[in-house]
Amino acid sequence: MGSKWRKAKLALGLNMCLYVPPTDVEQRDSSSSPSPARLFSRSSHGSITPTPSSSGLRLPASPDSNNKRTCAICLTAMKTGQGQAIFMAECSHSFHFHCIASNVKHGNQICPVCRAKWKEIPFQRPVSDVTRGKPRMSALGWPQDDAWMTVLRRLPPARTDANRHISSHYQANEPAIFDDDEDLDPQHETAEGNAPTKDAGDLNSVRTVEVFTYTEVSAVPKSVPYDNFTILIHLKAPLTSGRQNRNWNHAESPQSSQDSRTPVDLVTVLDVSGSMSGTKLALLKRAMGFVIQNLGPSDRLSVIAFSSTARRHFPLRRMTETGKLEALQAVNSLVSSGGTNIAEGLRKGFKVMVDRKWKNPVCSIILLSDGQDTYTISGTSTTRPRADYKSLLPTSINLNGGTGFCIPVHAFGFGSDHDAASMHSISEISGGTFSFIEAEGVIQDAFAQCIGGLLSVVVQELQVKVECLHPRLEIGSIQAGSYKSSIMANAIMGFVDVGDLYAEEERDFLVTVNIPVDGTSDEMSLLKVSCTYRDPMTKGMMTLEEASQVKIQRPEITGTRVVSMEVDKQRNRLRAAEAMAEARAAAENGDLARAVCVLESCGKALSETASTRAGDRLCIALCAELKEMQERMASQRVYETSGRAYILSGLSSHSWQRATARGDSTDSTNLMQAYQTPSMADMVTQSQTMVFGTPSSQRKLRQTMSFPAARPRPR
Repeated sequence: MGSKWRKAKLALGLNMCLYVPPTDVEQRDSSSSPSPARLFSRSSHGSITPTPSSSGLRLPASPDSNNKRTCAICLTAMKTGQGQAIFMAECSHSFHFHCIASNVKHGNQICPVCRAKWKEIPFQRPVSDVTRGKPRMSALGWPQDDAWMTVLRRLPPARTDANRHISSHYQANEPAIFDDDEDLDPQHETAEGNAPTKDAGDLNSVRTVEVFTYTEVSAVPKSVPYDNFTILIHLKAPLTSGRQNRNWNHAESPQSSQDSRTPVDLVTVLDVSGSMSGTKLALLKRAMGFVIQNLGPSDRLSVIAFSSTARRHFPLRRMTETGKLEALQAVNSLVSSGGTNIAEGLRKGFKVMVDRKWKNPVCSIILLSDGQDTYTISGTSTTRPRADYKSLLPTSINLNGGTGFCIPVHAFGFGSDHDAASMHSISEISGGTFSFIEAEGVIQDAFAQCIGGLLSVVVQELQVKVECLHPRLEIGSIQAGSYKSSIMANAIMGFVDVGDLYAEEERDFLVTVNIPVDGTSDEMSLLKVSCTYRDPMTKGMMTLEEASQVKIQRPEITGTRVVSMEVDKQRNRLRAAEAMAEARAAAENGDLARAVCVLESCGKALSETASTRAGDRLCIALCAELKEMQERMASQRVYETSGRAYILSGLSSHSWQRATARGDSTDSTNLMQAYQTPSMADMVTQSQTMVFGTPSSQRKLRQTMSFPAARPRPR
């Protein structure tokens, strides 16, 4: 098996080992034998392979076994007298000064080893990154600052040519139309067209959406009208087939679970501008490696990278074993330089989606950037404002979560300098989410949470219909957040376009009606709720007629009015979201005092509600979130560096009722993750406990990407 793998690597040009610093033991032995990481020989294919005398690429010792002499961030030896400053934290853990300074400058003040919160942090002045002629090493053993050029200069000429060929392989002769996407997996490819519409009762094994309704109160006196009576419509998506048929676990390979889920077309649009150099780019590559490894052979991936311009580095290809290695090869060739042209990157990402000949049932774009767009969206004669990102979306794409052809952009703002307002706008108009990655180390977790959802889509084009049953009843309003809702002119019927749902994902919508006086009956029918949606596996339309019927009692006299906890909880969510939006508007106008007052007032009101007093998890999390937002508005500088992005990420999460990342909030134990589905949580757990899915995959991918050995991450 080893010889076959070696031949495959030679055929694909995958011997892309990077320089790995020698450990203390290797340094002591260097006088008798050269370092294995530096031994290369030329093969008959023109590539460079380790010589037979070497035992392969040796990785630094794990900090768990030698934490006194090894930096827990870059995993290389710490030894006095080598010209590198060593920082010892108050928790007694030591790191290279430049490693930990890069970590804390983005606001991360938690020890990477024991998770203790530091009171004293290191600060690095802007000095040269070169120490004794060696490039500074990042957390993954990648040379920082134009890493690939540094490696190419250190390798023999033939090796340099090979890497240059690899880095330009997917960029040469970029076609005018991106219709060169790989064919779909025949196992999942079915004829596009009009599959028959079925009633959910026709199939015993069909995965159906659950619909529940809750009334504000259970009874209203006959002789008393009730204006703005609130009805909660609660939806829950079904399980994936994989969870229904077996005990699913996060170690399960993508191939073995592919048959039980819907395949995905994913385009990643990645910022590789000059500000992404060093640790940021290394962590981005590692996160992309995690994404690639967790895609299955029916999923397809394309990689777009942008700086001053945008290039398609990897076309839309299926993630077979060969496809994964080629995708990793393309990601590994990325080099940071130039400015930040988000608009051009998005154009190219949408072009890949629109031009493709074949379409998987689920599609999405992941956008990551750490800076401000330094380019405007050019018009024919004059330039338009940079914020006009809506013009980038093709006219054939429906916006705001509507049914039909929809390509959501899930945007990730990286660090303290990104344009949170623009990235939130991009995600909002496309039906995606905006996440704020405050600390460098959680980028992989943030990506993991996102793909955990994308790889578990079980419902598409979901539309909810609400009809009045009583002849004198009218719909007053439908509160649906960012989802498109509409009420017919006669106010007896309304709709909510929900779109896609992940496995076990839930949605809540509040409908208000005005209840008239009615002395004819002891019971009153209010609404009928039904829904239609497409099953992405069968591509057939499903209809749930009269999924739920809402009734209330109409006695002569009622006792003490007790409001439903479920209704109260969702009112609190909407109230908190409105307060966040109002506070953000005040902060953007420079009135931070008013913004803090709005958040504080809302927090106090929520704490006095019945659901909060009863210990409801969502309401407690909302109070904590409002308090955190107040702290991030302590000053204009704090608001601009983290407050704005934190609030916008919260608004995105609550308006779409979908989990987003905020700093370390991908932790499944965090109260902020009220919308995190089990599939998302499983994928985040996998990210936090291993680099890649299976031991054999880890060995192969480390040979390609030169990642350090997988180890549990401190929690």
